[in-house]
Amino acid sequence: MSTITVTTWSLEQTSPADLLPARAPQGDVRIVRSEIPSPEFSRFLYASVGGDIRWTDRLSWPYARWREHLDRPGVETWVAYDRGTPAGYVELEPQDGGVVEIAYFGLVPAFRGRRIGGHLLSYGTARAWDLAERWPRLPPTKRVWLHTCSKDGEHAMANYQRRGFRLFDTKVEEEPEVATPGPWPGA
Repeated sequence: MSTITVTTWSLEQTSPADLLPARAPQGDVRIVRSEIPSPEFSRFLYASVGGDIRWTDRLSWPYARWREHLDRPGVETWVAYDRGTPAGYVELEPQDGGVVEIAYFGLVPAFRGRRIGGHLLSYGTARAWDLAERWPRLPPTKRVWLHTCSKDGEHAMANYQRRGFRLFDTKVEEEPEVATPGPWPGA
């Protein structure tokens, strides 16, 4: 099997004041929390957003694993809608010690380049900072972090940095080259 070289960058904010929000895009763009854990909907978002950039780690998850993941306290999915159509999402995942990871973030390909991404990232990051207000058993957020890699969209790193995220780690690894799965075979 052939391999590809993948660079992964980890970025963080250590204070809510680090967040540099983007302006809201023109039009009817809304961001709504998906409050009812739905493996079907979460898998749809994951496959639709990540299908062209080789998100494959969750594609084999059975329904029960999706359910278990989504039922964990503090795991939240925030969805951007453009005129009622899902355009992208951000998934928040609390970790020990007041740390929140932006585990997944991105837009469905048809919605990229419309200024929705900066707004969604700004909104999702703000929700990471106030996560404990919605989940009283969690400690207040002290750090928000995420990672991006060379397989992600060409504007991803710049978007993160414009929102106030700072680089704290870089790794270069060889990974098996996998076909871009798309949201469904042949897409």
